[in-house]
Amino acid sequence: MTERYDCHYCKESLFGKKYVLREENPYCVKCYESLYSNTCEDCKKPIGCNTRDLSYKDRHWHEECFQCFQCKRSLVDKPFSTKDDQLLCTECYSNEYSSKCHECKKTIMPGSRKMEHKGNSWHETCFTCQRCQQPIGTKSFIPKENHNFCVPCYEKQFAMQCVHCKKPITTGGVTYRDQPWHKDCFLCTGCKQQLSGQRFTSRDDFAYCLNCFCNLYAKKCASCTTPISGLGGSKYISFEERQWHNDCFNCKKCSVSLVGRGFLTERDDILCPECGKDI
Repeated sequence: MTERYDCHYCKESLFGKKYVLREENPYCVKCYESLYSNTCEDCKKPIGCNTRDLSYKDRHWHEECFQCFQCKRSLVDKPFSTKDDQLLCTECYSNEYSSKCHECKKTIMPGSRKMEHKGNSWHETCFTCQRCQQPIGTKSFIPKENHNFCVPCYEKQFAMQCVHCKKPITTGGVTYRDQPWHKDCFLCTGCKQQLSGQRFTSRDDFAYCLNCFCNLYAKKCASCTTPISGLGGSKYISFEERQWHNDCFNCKKCSVSLVGRGFLTERDDILCPECGKDI
């Protein structure tokens, strides 16, 4: 007597019938399809044992249902893309969604290398310098008037030259007396510190930081002997070729401020009228 060989689920005999093994358990075709078959994303019918099951990201299709959503061409063994869960052949996807080259206006096909800048896209071979026509690739470039230039071409055609070092200024220049300078070249004549971003003045067409200018050219206060810059609207007192800071113009004896008041002199000293009445 032979041993029975039954469907694991419905227990009907599988003798002489097709069956499917799952985890070493036999199932008749009807039970297997009702229990384990995937549902086709397109036609919503089960994908039976007798047809090819094509899957993509946990979704399944009959072989004949695996086609482009727009042109309905089969995608079996062909490259494809997806948009909003819809399958699209590369041609339909490109026509509908791919970027257009800013230069040649043609579609940039999926998978091909493209260059992007400020919302525009180019084929790699179309992203070239306007002047020398060489591909820019990943090199530095400078955009100007809707065109792109490699740095050497931009410098030759557009960049101003620093009046000090005679080299092109591409970014961060300084204008002084209507002439262009690199920030790194615009230095104090005295201490050689960079003047960009700080107050400075000039003498005989040479630029100086305030400290150097005061030390070199400013008059000295007759009282404290430190320089009087007179810059930025600061006030000072001048009398007989001598100068004082406003805060230093005080009576030698009682130290009262003499700004705007009468005063007397005794040799190099200044005195208020009260202290000077005994002179």
